[in-house]
Amino acid sequence: MYTWTDPALGVSPTDFEATGVDGETVGLRWFTKDGAVSEAAVVYLHGGGVIVGSIDDSAFRIAEYVRSTGVAVLAVEYRLAPEHPHPTPVEDCFAGLSWLVEHASELGADSARVAVMGESAGGGLAAGVALLARERGVALARQILVHPMLDDRTTAPDPELVPFGVWNYDMNFTGWNALLGDAVGTDAVPPSAAPARASELSGLAPAYIEVGELDIFRDEDMEYARRLAAAGVSVEFHVHPGCPHAFDGAAPDADVVARAMADRTRVLARL
Repeated sequence: MYTWTDPALGVSPTDFEATGVDGETVGLRWFTKDGAVSEAAVVYLHGGGVIVGSIDDSAFRIAEYVRSTGVAVLAVEYRLAPEHPHPTPVEDCFAGLSWLVEHASELGADSARVAVMGESAGGGLAAGVALLARERGVALARQILVHPMLDDRTTAPDPELVPFGVWNYDMNFTGWNALLGDAVGTDAVPPSAAPARASELSGLAPAYIEVGELDIFRDEDMEYARRLAAAGVSVEFHVHPGCPHAFDGAAPDADVVARAMADRTRVLARL
């Protein structure tokens, strides 16, 4: 088995930097397939409950997306809570999107074919970036949300899901509390922090959303997909039966993982 740095994978990284809303440096890594030319590009946001994780942790997965689709990916090393609570993580991610749009031509990308993608907490951040992009007039081709963490109010345990809590309710409260502090669960939480809070979803980028049937994010993701569709936003939505949170990492050789990965790469390849 190769690692993402193995030449056999045929993916090369280049490090860049953006400037955050507070003037601090935000690390970026641009992944491209060797010998490939792609005008489409994706801003990728890693998972980890907004409290752990890094580009390095997700590099192999990112490299697999790039290898299989030829689409270039810009990963953002957003700062983590609780040291950096909201709005720093989502603003760092938006800074990555803005940097890519600004530098698209020199990277060989088309600024009209830029998407945002995230998994778990990164999926929630991607949805938040999509909301900010609409608000700030930045074009976004698609939002790709993989079992996204969207709602800080998901803290009351569902007894049917508790036994399958790879990411459980206590962990969920810890992540949201780190990001939001005393505001968690109150009306003071803004949509850019918890996208399920958004009252108006029209005009957002087309969405791809997937979640496992046994994931504690299932209901919030289903509701977000429903509300996007009701607002006139094109949505592709999948619930994977019998699957907990982050099932693709737990059982990478399972048939359902192959189907999920095929869907994700299909969406990426069509940007």
